[in-house]
Amino acid sequence: MAKRVKITVAGAGALGLTTALALADAGAEVTVFDPAGPLDNASGVAAGMLAPAFECVLDPAAAPQLDLMLAARNLWPALEARIGIVVDRAGAVAVGETDFLARADAGLRSLGLHPADLSRQALEGLAPGLAPAWGRGVLIREDWRIEAGVALAALRAACEAAGVVFRQTAARGFEGGTWLVVATGAARDLAVVAPELSALSPIKGHILRSRACAYDGIVVRGKGAYVTAAPGAMTIGATMQPGCDDREVEPAEVSTLLAAGARLFPQIAGAEFSAAAGVRAATADGLPMVGRGRHHGVLLAVGARRNGWLLAPLAARIIAACVTEGEAAPYAQRLDPARFGVTGEAK
Repeated sequence: MAKRVKITVAGAGALGLTTALALADAGAEVTVFDPAGPLDNASGVAAGMLAPAFECVLDPAAAPQLDLMLAARNLWPALEARIGIVVDRAGAVAVGETDFLARADAGLRSLGLHPADLSRQALEGLAPGLAPAWGRGVLIREDWRIEAGVALAALRAACEAAGVVFRQTAARGFEGGTWLVVATGAARDLAVVAPELSALSPIKGHILRSRACAYDGIVVRGKGAYVTAAPGAMTIGATMQPGCDDREVEPAEVSTLLAAGARLFPQIAGAEFSAAAGVRAATADGLPMVGRGRHHGVLLAVGARRNGWLLAPLAARIIAACVTEGEAAPYAQRLDPARFGVTGEAK
């Protein structure tokens, strides 16, 4: 970067922080604005899935995007080394009734992947405490995971070490920067300078965590829930409520999620769990908007739906290329905000 450019980043979630770090590493003077606390966003609430395989099989909106999601996941080892965290590469296993497993297996194979069929004995080794009803499973190694809270804290620390300045207030515009990166999730406070935000819709999600049910096994996916390990704890996720933009925890959603989790691990029934709700942003085609906005100097990194952590390093690479005029990632065109009209419908 020939001249040290001043850049304002609005939003301190996975997309905002990863982008801020990439820009600082490229030589920019970066200030991050976010009124919330360091973990008080959808990225902090999340389970930290880097799961291109099962996301594409279990979420129809993601199905056509496996190549992009794998490319994003493959950028994680470099980010892992840069911020000093550990990515869990153990994979994930699906369990459930015969038809559910058959669909999962067929879906994975239709994507060109090669799942492994696991016996009950193998499941007991990988997922201790799994309900006896599940006698076989389908394993895929392409899906990874991080501890979201740990990663968010590590990103912030790496940003600070790289000279990024943090302001615990909302950005109202460029705030003195030459560029403005809008990474504000589902919020539309900056719609005046980024009208593309009208293409976003909110999705509320609940997630549960318990220290009463410690679990150290592989990610398990079943019908209506997934279960992941956490240091000395267990995480159950996650609901999806399209159109909801509040963060109030709803007992009915928690109850449904607990029941689905208990079908996977019986020890969940009756255990104490803490519940949290986050609000993600989504576009009509399920992919984020990453790149140049309509207004000069505005860049967007929003709308990653439930794949914010997975797509964060790819988004950061694209935004950095916009600022430095470097070579954009091969998927930049697919994520271009210009693909949407002002109504939010794909062109």
